[in-house]
Amino acid sequence: MTDQTALVGSRDDSDLTTWTAAALAEKIHAGEVSSVDVTRAHLDRIAAVDSDVHAFLHVGGTEALAAAEQADKDIAAGNVASPLAGVPLALKDVFTTTDAPTTCASKILEGYMSPYDATVTKKIRAAGIPILGKTNMDEFAMGSSTENSAYGPTHNPWDLTRTAGGSGGGSSAALAAGMAPLAIGTDTGGSIRQPAALTNTVGVKPTYGTVSRYGLVACASSLDQGGPTGRTVLDTALLHEVIAGHDRFDATSSQRPVAPVVAAAKEGANGDLRGVKIGVVKQLESVRGLQAGVEESYKASLEQLKSQGAEIVEVDCPSFDYALNAYYLILPCEVSSNLARFDGMRYGQRRGDDGHHSADEVMAITRAEGFGPEVKRRIILGTYALSVGYYDAYYIKAQRVRNLIAQDFAKAFQDVDVLVSPVTPTTAFALGEKADDPLAMYLFDLCTLPLNLAGVCGMSVPGPLATDTGLPVGLQIMGPAHGDDRLYKVGAAFESGR
Repeated sequence: MTDQTALVGSRDDSDLTTWTAAALAEKIHAGEVSSVDVTRAHLDRIAAVDSDVHAFLHVGGTEALAAAEQADKDIAAGNVASPLAGVPLALKDVFTTTDAPTTCASKILEGYMSPYDATVTKKIRAAGIPILGKTNMDEFAMGSSTENSAYGPTHNPWDLTRTAGGSGGGSSAALAAGMAPLAIGTDTGGSIRQPAALTNTVGVKPTYGTVSRYGLVACASSLDQGGPTGRTVLDTALLHEVIAGHDRFDATSSQRPVAPVVAAAKEGANGDLRGVKIGVVKQLESVRGLQAGVEESYKASLEQLKSQGAEIVEVDCPSFDYALNAYYLILPCEVSSNLARFDGMRYGQRRGDDGHHSADEVMAITRAEGFGPEVKRRIILGTYALSVGYYDAYYIKAQRVRNLIAQDFAKAFQDVDVLVSPVTPTTAFALGEKADDPLAMYLFDLCTLPLNLAGVCGMSVPGPLATDTGLPVGLQIMGPAHGDDRLYKVGAAFESGR
């Protein structure tokens, strides 16, 4: 087993896997190091430590090195495809790829090869970014710990006995362990921000509709949003600008210009927050089960923001108290609809096709064997809530609550530039600790899911480590719809003061 301390520290600065993405890009573009060397270093790092972390479900070494070689040729010819050209990346296994399996960490899609690339995948390739592989996740992005992955959980590089978060724990763990300088996740109720908080990395849920969902295998279509993750705010901003933008293949895609997030990150790096008004959400400061170390870290973060010139005010968002209830009605309803396509008939695994079963029986056997317990639980909940006699009582009421939450956000942003809160109630919990208690797992996302219901943007940026556990704590920064640049300005300023 890898020495635990070697996963998140104690490596020499000459090791390419310790560099930021921005620094790697600068060196690659200056010809001081090649994309092939950088990509190979990260592939070697994956080979050395991923047997302990299990961040990847698929590693595409041959494909990544070929892409890196092409990036080097293009750069040498003066064709720099993007500011991140040549810098490799890890991709959550929920985006379709033509050269690697897309399994969504489910047995029902085991070995599935997509005939097309997701728009995010296409943008990454067009930017000259080699894809190292596909990262582990909770099955179909349903979960908060990667323990719902059909292929086993991801382990937190800070403590291998603990979760790296979910559903995108694989992407954040890859960053934290130095296996990738950049990664892509998706956020339906906190699946980018929550793993970032638990692994001391940066994760951003962009404004809904600003990153294409075409080729993102749907969990809940009105909530899902792809987004960037990195080890610094600037790295994350650089990736954000690569993947964002209008896509005619996504009916929900925004036609508004991409917010200037890189410029905002660079502006914020001076640490000056004078003139910035930050709202503290009363309902999210006293969430159930708030750990002493998390509360202490959060209060220290607020003091730092004050010291940098920000004005801190309390904000009341009363409808947030009902966000969990509304979310766990709306999401299962959309899951019930979206996952109906996985029936063993069109693509993916098929079970019971032995000539002795009807088509209906084959579908039932396939779904029974292919889906894990949490996916089945959410399908059943959603189907029940959508059934005759319950649709108005449950689903419609949940949508009304969603509207109230959006109104609370809109009202708050009339008075403040951004909102802040803890990301999670506790630091990373032990693997197995909540696995048999779905409600406890759902409660872990209390602070993150209101943003998805409202479609606004949010960031998790590392705060002070918890003094009681020595583990990472994230500070959540929330911005209005299409105000993603505000996140990066405040996040970069906060990062610079750490």
